[in-house]
Amino acid sequence: MRRGGGTAVAGLVALRVDPELPRRLATQLGHGSAIVTGTNGKTTSARMLAAIAREAGLRPVANPSGSNLMRGIATALLGETDLLGRVRVASERLGVFEVDEATLPEATSASGGLTPRVIVFTNLFRDQLDRYGEVDAVAELWRRTLAALPSEATIVLNADDPAVASLAASATGPVLTYGIEDTRVAEESASGGEHASDYRFCLSCGEELSYEAAFYGHIGHWRCTSCGRARPQPDVRATCVEPASEWSTRLTLATPQGELEVELPLSGVYNVENALAATTGALALGLPLEAVGRALSAFQAAFGRQEYFRVDGREVLVLLGKNPTGLNQVLRTIASSVDGNQLHFLLFLNDGIADGRDISWIWDADYELLADRVGSVVVAGTRAEELALRLKYADLPVEPAVIHDTRPALDAALATTPPGEMLYVVPTYTAMLEVRELLARRGRRGRFWEER
Repeated sequence: MRRGGGTAVAGLVALRVDPELPRRLATQLGHGSAIVTGTNGKTTSARMLAAIAREAGLRPVANPSGSNLMRGIATALLGETDLLGRVRVASERLGVFEVDEATLPEATSASGGLTPRVIVFTNLFRDQLDRYGEVDAVAELWRRTLAALPSEATIVLNADDPAVASLAASATGPVLTYGIEDTRVAEESASGGEHASDYRFCLSCGEELSYEAAFYGHIGHWRCTSCGRARPQPDVRATCVEPASEWSTRLTLATPQGELEVELPLSGVYNVENALAATTGALALGLPLEAVGRALSAFQAAFGRQEYFRVDGREVLVLLGKNPTGLNQVLRTIASSVDGNQLHFLLFLNDGIADGRDISWIWDADYELLADRVGSVVVAGTRAEELALRLKYADLPVEPAVIHDTRPALDAALATTPPGEMLYVVPTYTAMLEVRELLARRGRRGRFWEER
């Protein structure tokens, strides 16, 4: 098995032979395992957590290619074994696995699961309705899973998300929470009236939630004025959030282990939440705060999530947009991080199994934020015409060019982007995998899972 392989085929075959393979290999990890799950941010948060573990002197086992079903976890574990099926340098190993929302029960099951020490929940939003159903169904699935966990597992919850915060009632072991205290970012993020909110009503009494500060979607400082249920005081808090540069953020984090100041080389409120999730998960694992600071300061973006390339004399920035809330944050981050120059875009909309067949969510995305800012647009993907129609209704001043295939679409978008300027590539998941590989080749970069 090639170490760090980016395919899940080996794990798929291995699971057919031995369904309990993940459990057997995970028990060899000297420092156990941590799971990161949620709708948005789990890839970035898991990568941050693995980087913290590495800074703490451990050797994390992870699934960085984004294969977050059991086959991907099995592949990651197999990639760290010797010819006798033993995990190499097991005493230094910590598993850090991104797990699909609906795969959490299987990943934590007593038979073939991982028996995690820590489970980190990022958020819960509408995503791939044809696979998951509404968010209530996923929340109920998570509650049942937590109620069946061994009591020693620590649960890390996003206090800013009322759906995730409610999981504390189902936890059988310790709970740690995280959240943003600096409400200045809420005023900036809430401007423009984002309407992609998936939890408007109290889970206890059904009344509409009230927000003292709304960061994005239903994420913020929430309270029910009817029954009194409210956002808990987080254990790990971002007390100061300030832009350090166009695409980096200066953070002050208050934790039970002390205060930490760090410059995160990512922008956007959603990446502040990702950093908080990883920090809290690290502290739950007993990793030192100093390792958190070093890892976050030197962090490299997860593939397709605010990832830079330089191709043909153009700067290219890839930002995954796979559901309305995540895409809105991408659009807001672009709009708030650049000057008055015209913007150049390559936008993809695919409807593969991994994307979700239902593309109606694009009508909840705030493309209107780009009005009067767009210099050129190329629209691509299997459902490119529907996306072009959506852009027309957003009153974008440029008639988008529709090109279905990834390679010619990238060529056209680069050609319409003046040399020295930035091309923003905003794809759905399967399109991101394709365009990222093309950009890596043309920018003379390796495959993501071969990079540290």
